[in-house]
Amino acid sequence: MEVEKNGVQEIEAPKNITIKGILGLLMANTDANGDAKKVISLGMGDPTAYSCFYTTSAAQEAVVDALRSAKFNGYSPTVGLPQTRKHLEARYFDLRPEKGWEVDLSVVEDLADHNTVAMVIIKSGNPCGSVYTYQHLKEIAETAKRLGIVVIADEVYGHLAFGANPFVPMGVFGSLTPVLTLGSMSKRWLVPGWRLGWLVTNDPDGSLKSPKFVERLKKYCDICGGPATFIQAAVPAVIEGTQEVFFNKTINILKQNSDTCLQKIKEIHCISCPHKPEGSMAFMVKLNVSLLKDISDDLDFCFKLAKEESVIILPGVAVGLKNWLRITFAADPSALGEALERVKSFCQRHSC
Repeated sequence: MEVEKNGVQEIEAPKNITIKGILGLLMANTDANGDAKKVISLGMGDPTAYSCFYTTSAAQEAVVDALRSAKFNGYSPTVGLPQTRKHLEARYFDLRPEKGWEVDLSVVEDLADHNTVAMVIIKSGNPCGSVYTYQHLKEIAETAKRLGIVVIADEVYGHLAFGANPFVPMGVFGSLTPVLTLGSMSKRWLVPGWRLGWLVTNDPDGSLKSPKFVERLKKYCDICGGPATFIQAAVPAVIEGTQEVFFNKTINILKQNSDTCLQKIKEIHCISCPHKPEGSMAFMVKLNVSLLKDISDDLDFCFKLAKEESVIILPGVAVGLKNWLRITFAADPSALGEALERVKSFCQRHSC
């Protein structure tokens, strides 16, 4: 949403909008006639909708074994009381698309004050498809150290890196500043419905011990129930039984799909990609609405695309970027190619 601050128009991050909410509206807007095209969704980062992304047999067998044991049908343990969040404030810093969506660290330092406690980064990057270099991650850690804050690293897409830069865990910089890492089985093992993840602290200097950070975090986790007990019980066997070939297959498909996306995007005159995706399952592209007739913005584009072509793409406004689009490439290669051909046809029809 555009707001005016000191006479300058700025984009404000949405507060009452959810990605799932927008995707639901877009799906409802597709043509429901009997002769409609098959809906292809490049909006939700759920690879399990396509048969080429299938979880490892080790995961299936581990869950079955846990269920058959009859030991995990009760409640999982809870550890404390919820805490209030009414006094928390989120401040949004800029990323630089022309530099691989790196963090603009000068903006971070300008935003931070004595009340700032942490900065959040997502790596591999969702929704931008970025994979930061070791040097840039070190600069992030050094900035956090100067500011006296914690780095919270969302690494749910962490190992899904297929470009020039390898995945580097943020935790290796724990000696510079405390790092809290969020991990998950959902994307790497292709089981997003399991809803199972973890938090890891990297704090060799013990900066988080005196405020009893970990203990308070455990208490906060009581605000919601944990994953199903039989899923938790299956985790050790899943991790131990999964072969590297499984991960390599996923990464190879994602790399090929990202290359397909990039090539197809070059054929669409009103859409441009500032940086080739190097990881995760999605990337951001810029929409030039001035080259289109009767299209007012990214939201209008996505609703009309869904109606006319039965293709679901997430409007950038859902992640705070007006007139951008998030395209998910965790799809069957043939479906992905067809969807982008439909986008191309749509843009040609609406071209000025």
